[in-house]
Amino acid sequence: MKKHEAVNIVKEKLDTDLKEAEMIIAKAIAGSEISNDAGIENWINKRFLPNLIFIDEKGYSQMCIDALKILSKTAPTDYGSSRQRDLGQLWADMTRGYLGEHAFSLFLEKRWGITAKLGHEVGELKDYLPMDIHQIREPQAEYRTPRIKIGIKAIKWNGIWLDISGDQFNHSDIHVLVKVGTGRDHLFAFFKKISVFKDKILKIGQEVGSLSEKEAEDLYNDLPSFKPISAYICGFVKKNAEYSALPYTGKKGRLHYTIYSWKGSINPGDLEAIKRKENISGKIKFEGIGNFAHDKGYLFNTGNLLWEEDDWNFVRNHL
Repeated sequence: MKKHEAVNIVKEKLDTDLKEAEMIIAKAIAGSEISNDAGIENWINKRFLPNLIFIDEKGYSQMCIDALKILSKTAPTDYGSSRQRDLGQLWADMTRGYLGEHAFSLFLEKRWGITAKLGHEVGELKDYLPMDIHQIREPQAEYRTPRIKIGIKAIKWNGIWLDISGDQFNHSDIHVLVKVGTGRDHLFAFFKKISVFKDKILKIGQEVGSLSEKEAEDLYNDLPSFKPISAYICGFVKKNAEYSALPYTGKKGRLHYTIYSWKGSINPGDLEAIKRKENISGKIKFEGIGNFAHDKGYLFNTGNLLWEEDDWNFVRNHL
């Protein structure tokens, strides 16, 4: 299978444009999920399509409201960063995170008929970090607590790293990475779907004289339309696996060094150690992101995640 053929499959399956489909393939290559043309076919048929989930309007609504319910309990900073987020951005980011959790619950149902409760009750956010799947129910059984703690992290389609800061890695037995196709405007698309703009905001704009009827109509038509949210269950890592020190690969440029893969812990001083080892006078950068907001935690590129049938069966057998 050639690259352009894979792009067309992604484009059709996700009902997206050519640019986004090309980006999704490019990021799978950048994350080392795909290594060559033969690898593209394997990735499409064995990894991408079987682990693709779609979230409907009802599922989106539930996650959006669940995120809204705990906004007041959530610190407005990014994990591992001092960057402040306004309430709208925080809501959008938390909704994306919850969509990742919901996608994994749909994955459990699709694959094994297992129903999951996510535990999005109002409470301190830290109470919910170690275990995003709070209860499961197998076919013809009652709800119970899973035997393993599952942490779920959601990233955008253009992400290639599972980045877990601080000691959070040790709080869950496995960490699942989900790529969620929300983009920057998912809340706006949802608001358009439920007539927030047409019946409220744009109507007020006309009433106060800021918009003509034609301008309101044009603005409405320019807003993104809601469609089912795509999500790709990219893979997972185990807490108790053996990880080596400085588990990286990369490439030296004229001045700088780019890290393409990492599999395990990252600690203060690691990048300086790489600079000495590789004899780099410039900077150490990570493919696709540049730098992370922290220097202590665990880091994995998407190509180093577990995703094959035997890997998922391990999860199933330990639930």
